[in-house]
Amino acid sequence: MKYLILIHSNPQPWGHPTFDFTEEGRATPVAEREAMNKEFEERLTELSASGELISGQALGPAADARIYRLEGGRRVTTDGPYAEAKEHLAGFFLLDVASQERAEAIAELFASPGDTIELRSTM
Repeated sequence: MKYLILIHSNPQPWGHPTFDFTEEGRATPVAEREAMNKEFEERLTELSASGELISGQALGPAADARIYRLEGGRRVTTDGPYAEAKEHLAGFFLLDVASQERAEAIAELFASPGDTIELRSTM
């Protein structure tokens, strides 16, 4: 079963890891942030070794996005992001796991200060 973990964040300025750039993340003591980063890297290593992590990618700033639509029979291009929102998609991880419960357990581990984590199954 394949699932996508979507990381939504509102960092100012944009950067990765996203929680380093959120108000909540900056309020977290440096030693705690460093421990979280180490734990995150260890988690990715374990998921890669188990074959559950297929791919992951941090995304560039939402302000750089371009939107493409078909309107009135014409293709129209505008600046992004798609929607006016406080949070934007910051990155993703694609998983291949044995069950929804396993995907949920992994997604929960990705929660960090200032971020919202979304878990979606693939079709």
